[in-house]
Amino acid sequence: MLATGSREGKGTDKKSARTRLRILDAAAKVLSTKGYAGMRLSDVAAEADLQAPAIYYYFSSRDDLVEEVMWVGLADMRAFLTTALADTPADATPMDRILVAVEAHLRHELEISDYATAAIRNSGLVPEQIEERHRAEEKKYGAIWRDLVKAAAEAGEIRDDLDPYLAQMLVMGTINWAAEWWKPQRATIDRVVANAQSYVRHALAPVDR
Repeated sequence: MLATGSREGKGTDKKSARTRLRILDAAAKVLSTKGYAGMRLSDVAAEADLQAPAIYYYFSSRDDLVEEVMWVGLADMRAFLTTALADTPADATPMDRILVAVEAHLRHELEISDYATAAIRNSGLVPEQIEERHRAEEKKYGAIWRDLVKAAAEAGEIRDDLDPYLAQMLVMGTINWAAEWWKPQRATIDRVVANAQSYVRHALAPVDR
């Protein structure tokens, strides 16, 4: 899985910025597979091909590193989703846009970013001080989905018996959970996306659609 992430600060030495990003990429990979409880800085250092003490030059603590990874995971996912929606044809229906969002979320979560996988799999499992920044970004991401579902409801593309908020949370919970069970050998990303889109469409749309 490719790790995207990205945070080269202004005014920093390029070599230092590259090393910091290498540490972040390594931490995202370890956190996405071993989780918060199982992530050790020695594993991150080995993945980044560094000595463990070097990490403290860039991050004051293990939790500081985890916090950055999880924030990047959601911030990059929000940017990816925003771009995907912006590229959607002008004549796309509100339901079409929801299905675009389903695909963007799954591809970013499962195929593109270790950061996104780490953020999703460890949400609710990290200390409160880490969750605070993560939760703020999570709200921004959720707001995009809220607008998508609201637009579909107003267009009559969602069943009248569904509460839009509950429908949104159930859809997001379903696609988030894919990070826990999906294995490449079981199904391709394309197949997962197609099945998820069909599932969401038929779960939300009025019966006669």
